[in-house]
Amino acid sequence: MHIVDGALSPPVLIGGAALAVAGIGIGLRRMPMEKIPAAGVLSATFFVASLVHVPVGPSSVHLILNGLAGLVLGWAAFPALFVALLLQAVFFGFGGLTVLGVNTVDIALPAVTVGMLCRAGIVRSSPRGAAIWGALGGGLAIALTSVCVALALALSGEAFIPAAKLVLVAHIPVMLIEAAITGAAVYLAQRVKPELFTAFGASTEHG
Repeated sequence: MHIVDGALSPPVLIGGAALAVAGIGIGLRRMPMEKIPAAGVLSATFFVASLVHVPVGPSSVHLILNGLAGLVLGWAAFPALFVALLLQAVFFGFGGLTVLGVNTVDIALPAVTVGMLCRAGIVRSSPRGAAIWGALGGGLAIALTSVCVALALALSGEAFIPAAKLVLVAHIPVMLIEAAITGAAVYLAQRVKPELFTAFGASTEHG
């Protein structure tokens, strides 16, 4: 869900950059050492999953898996997803450098929100129950990301309002796909490595 260079107004770009810096700073402070490998894996997962994209106006449709990143990493999803977005912008020209802050916020903030809302349900549930929470988180992350992208476009001028509406509609199928993928991933993780969802929460409570 990359917004391309030149699509946004300067105030939106500046506001997005400021929020991204704040989010990355919080994420780095709250990333325990044991979460660094998971952050690397999820950053790479996002990098690969979002390489195949379909242009939709000034944005694009592709898999993101930011819901899974938020469920596992919490605030640490900000630096993890920022690195992936930066590499995509530099090596493949996806999005761009001027919109890097906005793209980071659009994808990472919903990830953090989903982690706050759904991780506790995963921890308390059986693998099947955790899968339901994971599916909810995966679909909700895409819905929130679509809203963030649409809002960034709409705030940049009335000319982008039709594109903003198109972004919301175009990502409905992606919500369903990501819900299924995230639910399956959470089910597997809860069976073989349930501490993946508990270690982060325990660490942040003390720091």
